[in-house]
Amino acid sequence: MEGLTCMPCIVQKYGGSSLADLEKLKKVADLIARVKKQNIDVAVVVSAMGKTTDNLVGMARGISRSPSRREMDMLLSTGERITMSLLCMALNEKGIDAVSLTGSQSGIITNDRHNNAQVIEVRPIRVQDEMEKGRVVVIGGFQGVSYKREITTLGRGGSDTTAVALAAALNAERCEIYSDVDGVYSADPSAIAEAKHLPEISYQVMQEMSTAGAKVLNAHAVQFAKEKQIAIYARSTFKEGRETVVRMLPPGTLTGIQAVVSEEDIIRVRLSGKETLQNFGWALTFLEEEQVQIKELSVADVEKDPSWSKASFVVSRKNVYKWDQIQKKLAEKIGNTIAFDTHLSALSLIGEGLNKSNETLIETLKLLKENGISVSGITTTAFRISLLVPDEKIQKSVAICHNRWVEENV
Repeated sequence: MEGLTCMPCIVQKYGGSSLADLEKLKKVADLIARVKKQNIDVAVVVSAMGKTTDNLVGMARGISRSPSRREMDMLLSTGERITMSLLCMALNEKGIDAVSLTGSQSGIITNDRHNNAQVIEVRPIRVQDEMEKGRVVVIGGFQGVSYKREITTLGRGGSDTTAVALAAALNAERCEIYSDVDGVYSADPSAIAEAKHLPEISYQVMQEMSTAGAKVLNAHAVQFAKEKQIAIYARSTFKEGRETVVRMLPPGTLTGIQAVVSEEDIIRVRLSGKETLQNFGWALTFLEEEQVQIKELSVADVEKDPSWSKASFVVSRKNVYKWDQIQKKLAEKIGNTIAFDTHLSALSLIGEGLNKSNETLIETLKLLKENGISVSGITTTAFRISLLVPDEKIQKSVAICHNRWVEENV
């Protein structure tokens, strides 16, 4: 990626909701044409239109209960190809020379994992060549090619990663992420009417929000932006005005809790007993082979009395392919020393310096208890306090904590 240069440009990414039908797609073409006519080079990354990806998944499940990951990648990558071709046609109709490229044609090189590949390198030579000819380059997001020449996909929200990685490789001035919301909010604005718009936010806080369940930006994309120091501008596609800029901020610029985020359908896996470490090691290897990401990892090895040894981790079920089969294999291999806690959701308070004292955590626990909400687990970092609560209590928990830590502190 180093050493590649091109004319100053911007990279734009448009999500599926912005391209849900032909009329919206034509409006996006108008927006791109407006930028291009200002003599700005622009590369555009697109997602599949509307619910295309969900529909493709449904079709696959209608054929097979457990389709192979490779064939799913071949299938799902077609969604973005439809969008990019149609958008180029719309641009051409407006007198804008445009060309569509797949992830592999754009030089998006990934590791050899299907359904949740990681970008390891970007070789944007073809993109640069087309831009030097004055063309708008429209790239299918969410997809790449492995070093084994296999088509891969980057997982849900992977088009964000495509856009940021491409912006870094092209030395772009900025990366603009367009969706149906005008930036990042202190909570999901569709669930919390009093959610506060955040004009700017640090990479670290945004990454914690994304990892904890916020849907505006992909966590891997934010990590990539942080590493490459690419500013992300999160904007609404059709509503001009506000935006959120994600960038490096000096420590202490924004303090306290900035957002309250939730993630549903969490499964906590617990291991215990004398063979905890051996079983845990096997489980980690198995889950890595199955491409299952784990978080909130905790291990306690009691040397004097191994029967007290314990380990646990958390899995986000919605991001795991064939979880029921994976859980069955874990149980069969490890036996009755492994347990699965279900019907849980994660409530997360996100902000700066949350580990300086325990006051926020103490008051939050008290507040939840007063409202009849039990807490099954707690993890903390410098930017996050996460608590496991019952699924049916998560929306109430978010509303209570947002009111206390965001609304009351405005």
